[in-house]
Amino acid sequence: MRNPVSAHDVDAPGDAPYDDAPCGLLRTGHDGLIHRANGTFCRWVGMSENELVGRRRFQDLLTVGGRIFHQTHFGPLLQMQGSVSEVKLDLQVADGGTIPIMVNAARHGRGDAVVHTIAVFVAKERHAYERELMRSRRHAEELAERQRAIQSELRETDRRKDEFLAMLAHELRNPLAPIAMSAQLLKAVSHDPQRVHQVGEVIERQINHLTHLVDDLLDVSRVTRGLIQLDLEPVELTRVVTAAVEQARPLLDARGHTLTVHAQPGHVVEGDRTRLVQIVVNLLNNAAKYTPQGGRVQVSLTTEGDRARLDVIDTGIGIEPTLLPHVFDLFSQAERTPDRAQGGLGIGLALVRSLVALHSGTVEAHSDGAHRGCRFTLRFPLTRQLDDTGDRHVLGSTPGGAPAHVLIVDDNHDAAHLLADVLRLAGHCVDTAFFAQDAIDRFRDGGYAPSVCILDIGLPDMTGYELAARIRERSPEPAPLLIALTGYGQAHDLVLSKAAGFAHHLVKPADAEALIRLVDEAGRARSVAREGLIA
Repeated sequence: MRNPVSAHDVDAPGDAPYDDAPCGLLRTGHDGLIHRANGTFCRWVGMSENELVGRRRFQDLLTVGGRIFHQTHFGPLLQMQGSVSEVKLDLQVADGGTIPIMVNAARHGRGDAVVHTIAVFVAKERHAYERELMRSRRHAEELAERQRAIQSELRETDRRKDEFLAMLAHELRNPLAPIAMSAQLLKAVSHDPQRVHQVGEVIERQINHLTHLVDDLLDVSRVTRGLIQLDLEPVELTRVVTAAVEQARPLLDARGHTLTVHAQPGHVVEGDRTRLVQIVVNLLNNAAKYTPQGGRVQVSLTTEGDRARLDVIDTGIGIEPTLLPHVFDLFSQAERTPDRAQGGLGIGLALVRSLVALHSGTVEAHSDGAHRGCRFTLRFPLTRQLDDTGDRHVLGSTPGGAPAHVLIVDDNHDAAHLLADVLRLAGHCVDTAFFAQDAIDRFRDGGYAPSVCILDIGLPDMTGYELAARIRERSPEPAPLLIALTGYGQAHDLVLSKAAGFAHHLVKPADAEALIRLVDEAGRARSVAREGLIA
């Protein structure tokens, strides 16, 4: 019967627990020469015990870096401390590869001899775990940094939003004050036609200013939500420049600026004429506002490869380098002068960038710094030339029409009466109604046949859409031209008005000349239709 295994016999040659231990076990001399190696270590390095014992030192089985570390740190620490723990090294194996290992070692004295007992653990999984931890840590740090950047950006956006709302309140109060004062003054000067005319001009100017503010806000809202739809056609940019200069001229003249235009003809792009004019007007107004009194503004239209290049250059206050990258951001604006002479909401350039992008173009700003002026450069892809019959529209060239019979339905009594007066001055016959049912009652006998019906949408007793349907049902041929005149101007509002049978959708306050032209054309068309029926 075999005797129990003694402590001295555990590391005897051929002992199964020692050879099959889940870690590599070595015993070496003080110089590292291997005296004993278990089967696990031999399998890892791909060598037999006979190839290791008395032939190799432990440090010889390490990589170059490991051998240097063994000489400078591992060996001295083992000699001084008597042990080392969890030292990371790379072990070279017979097939030329390496294995990452963790090493624990202890120094023992056996009589006059010194031996080292070494335990080796493969650290592949631990290395992978540590690498994953490092990756996770870096990822967490990147997320934290990104979150800090987002929070900083949100704080800046919130600050700009607050500034914008303050500017909006100021800009809206500015025109409202003279309008309110004019309303009071009209009561006192009603007997003086000249003063009434002057007050009327003040009201008209301030309302135009309010309209521009609201239009800019609505345009920005539509663009940011992707609701802008372009009416694309071949457009000659020289005519865009001419129309834009015509619109911006009052502001340029008011500030005493000298305007120079160099526009070569023949630059045709695919675009929406109205929006292209709006882009250039915004740049000209921006140049006028931020250029001190008596400055110079230049517009240049040239060809650059397969693109048209349009530059708007001014001698104004320039743009600080820190602001230059953000001039096209929404709610971003240079610091205003104390008298706030520039005016506006600071959203014009953001709108310019969005509209230019919708035309597959680019816009960029350049300035040499404060008080050194700036240049805004637009580039649009050129398209085919216009044929002889195209692009010949001239503002105000619509031929005059015959007198028309017009029905206005609007629950705002002042708005209805004023519009009626404008159309009567243009030579038309006008009726007014303040409720939808009042208008419907006029059609009951079948003899009421206006040429044009101008309908508000937000009526108190029914919508303008429903009223339009009732009028079409009760009207003899030819049916009247239906025009929506409303404060609702979103994209879905236009879709609803078209479905209801409206031929035109105008947003309050509408341009009086444009409305008169529509009524003129309707009167002329009704006259021609009647002549055809009589014949």
